[in-house]
Amino acid sequence: MTNWFSENRQTIVRVLGSILALALLIILLEEEGDGKLFSALRRVSIEYFLMAIVALSISRLFAALRWHILLQSAGVEIPFLRSVMLTFTGNFSSNFLPTTIGGDVVRLGGAMQLGYDQAVCVASLVADRLIGLAGMSVALPLGLVPVFSLGNGASQSIAFSALVKKGVDFSKRAFLSFSIWLKKPLALGGSLLAAFGNMAFIYLAIHLLLFGIDHHVSYWLVAGLYTLTYFVTLFPVSINGLGVQELSMTFLLVQLGGLSPSESATVALLTRVLFIITSLPGAFFLPSILAAMNNKPPALND
Repeated sequence: MTNWFSENRQTIVRVLGSILALALLIILLEEEGDGKLFSALRRVSIEYFLMAIVALSISRLFAALRWHILLQSAGVEIPFLRSVMLTFTGNFSSNFLPTTIGGDVVRLGGAMQLGYDQAVCVASLVADRLIGLAGMSVALPLGLVPVFSLGNGASQSIAFSALVKKGVDFSKRAFLSFSIWLKKPLALGGSLLAAFGNMAFIYLAIHLLLFGIDHHVSYWLVAGLYTLTYFVTLFPVSINGLGVQELSMTFLLVQLGGLSPSESATVALLTRVLFIITSLPGAFFLPSILAAMNNKPPALND
């Protein structure tokens, strides 16, 4: 029993973290009153919801392009459509198989199944994650400035400490992982631009959801709030950010966006739904990739 607990400690912590965050979200909604969440959900415009799906789907294509540029510049001759296929499959596995197989592991397994160099693919996945983090770091002030304006010294101290820690970790990992691309600044720049495209359409999708419930929140404030939420979910205390993302987004939309708890929770939950819906194309390719991984497990932990 002790050995089982030690081997599964991280998974247990993440499950408990997700349950706790979801419980806190439910308590927050209960305090506002029964039925208000469903009332807010009924207000969502189907037209804006569909536009949000389109926007988030475009963001997924930019995410695939970010990785594709890194692979191509490292000598991996992979067609863009295959990069898209693997990216969507990784997104699907992150949403539906978070406790067993991570999205990066599935992407690597798929790339190896297609015959691409394992070492280069591993390095490209690490670099892809770091470039995505770098892009989000650029947008972080859009969220920190409104938070600091609340005048809560404790929250400012916590936010600053977390930012410094993430910055140090990022610098160390970036130096070790970018060796292949340090002599290829155009590839790094192109990948970073793709990261910005990915971010821009994620923000737009959430912005459209807010329009769908008749709340006109500034696009740049939405960008800042989602970026803060993204950094909160980087802490490994939940399964794929489940619960933590929704609770964080709900809190920030209430405090800074002027929404009620039920409206904020509606947007947060629909954001999760959008990510799940736009990952569904990856289900088509997942079985063949998992079969290949069973024959030759890739050496990468997500």
